[in-house]
Amino acid sequence: MNIKITGKDLKATEAIKDYIEKKITRLEKYFDTEHLDVQVMIRLERELQIAEISTSYKSDRFRAVTENKDLYASIDEDIDILERQIRKAKTKKERLNKDESLKIKDMPISDNHEPDGEVIKTTYYEIKPMSVEDAKLALEEKNNAMFLAYIDIDTNKVNVIYRLKDGKNFGLSEPEV
Repeated sequence: MNIKITGKDLKATEAIKDYIEKKITRLEKYFDTEHLDVQVMIRLERELQIAEISTSYKSDRFRAVTENKDLYASIDEDIDILERQIRKAKTKKERLNKDESLKIKDMPISDNHEPDGEVIKTTYYEIKPMSVEDAKLALEEKNNAMFLAYIDIDTNKVNVIYRLKDGKNFGLSEPEV
């Protein structure tokens, strides 16, 4: 982790530097610290002490600026703000990755070519080990999905659960032994 602490109209004493470094360790649990860069700017404006903390990790950037009569309180607020921003961003990325586990690629069809039993669409999906009940719940969560392939945790074989035409019940395809 690279930490750069600068002061403007306010000297960054060893006590302040130690306090900042101690508080920034709270962010280590979210990142590989080798690639984490932190810039801290402390300054004084009138009677207010301002702490500005910016972090960058690969392409992600987070920033918090607070002012308080006490510099230590301002630093604490900044760390809390950064933690919330980081958690929110990580949750959003995880949700996007989960939603994108089913990728659809369409092949273009030329105007003068009529497909005769050709594969014109490919769907990629992730197969996870789960029970029949878990697979049913997972399929129910996906409103527009008609089937779900999964690995049965009891038999360790690929099964497919699918919606029946009545929209309420499910069918299950299992491989023969």
